[in-house]
Amino acid sequence: KKRIGLAVSSTFIATPLESILADKPEDVFAKISEIIKEHSVGKIVLGMPLNMDGTESGMTKEVRSFAGEIEKRLQIKVDFADERLTSRDAQSKLALSEKNWRKRKKKIDSAAACLILQNYLDRKK
Repeated sequence: KKRIGLAVSSTFIATPLESILADKPEDVFAKISEIIKEHSVGKIVLGMPLNMDGTESGMTKEVRSFAGEIEKRLQIKVDFADERLTSRDAQSKLALSEKNWRKRKKKIDSAAACLILQNYLDRKK
């Protein structure tokens, strides 16, 4: 099952949230809407899946479409951040703290989302 990793930030520090299953679009948008309200989110940053050479990948169009739906349905600005290697980096960091593979697998998407958001915040300083 596809999962969507989530993270929120204060001004400068990203914090992972529990990931959500991407089974039903209505459930995904409802959960994102809930998080926007709960955490007073002002902008959403989506990881942009690029190829290693920086060109757009096959998933890029899907992410742009998802961003458009978020903006339309939830009336919030969406920005993008390069997500290359974030899953691998998140997996490496989680391996140090979480030895159980099943538990680690559940956390990987949000850990990657946290890295994506933190990189985005660091670039904006």
